Amino acid sequence: MIGRLRGKLVAKQAPHVLIDVQGVGYEVEVPLTTYFKLPAIGDDTLLHTHLIVREDAHVLYGFASEADRALFRDLIKVNGVGAKLAAGILSGIGVDDFVRCVRDNDAARLTRLPGVGKKTAERLVLEMRDRLKAKAETVALTKSEAAAGELPPPSSAVNDAISALVALGYKPPDASRMVLRVEGQGLACEELIRRALQALHK
Repeated sequence: MIGRLRGKLVAKQAPHVLIDVQGVGYEVEVPLTTYFKLPAIGDDTLLHTHLIVREDAHVLYGFASEADRALFRDLIKVNGVGAKLAAGILSGIGVDDFVRCVRDNDAARLTRLPGVGKKTAERLVLEMRDRLKAKAETVALTKSEAAAGELPPPSSAVNDAISALVALGYKPPDASRMVLRVEGQGLACEELIRRALQALHK
């Protein structure tokens, strides 16, 4: 999996860009919200990426921020939403505005996005509400426990370990508790995951 690219922007023609990374040119498809943030040709740039593997092609999608990529990854998990549509949604609306639409049950606004009909908009509101709520609960749990002095502020290794457990099928609040309870100073992500799983089965 290619998770990030840092290199020189060689060419751009929406929605595609070409980035030279130490002599290797990567063709990346980006939503317009990312495209408009790109620097001038010849300048260095950084994109957070997600690789989609199909039978006929490998397509690398790039995003200006981790939040954009996270939303893309959540969108492609929604029934009936593929990578093309997810990128199209991100071309027409920013992360904050999308979250606001979901929170306010504003399916009508989502239907203005390319490729999003009424049924798809309603499905997005319904399914994304649960995903966003779970993430919000995880963040709130982490902050409240750290503020109470029960646990130290989360490190990047902690966040990566929590994400890995969620990918394995654990609910976000449960994954957060599992990792934060075994966190040790300077432990790597892999060690945190191992200890969290061991503690669960004791």
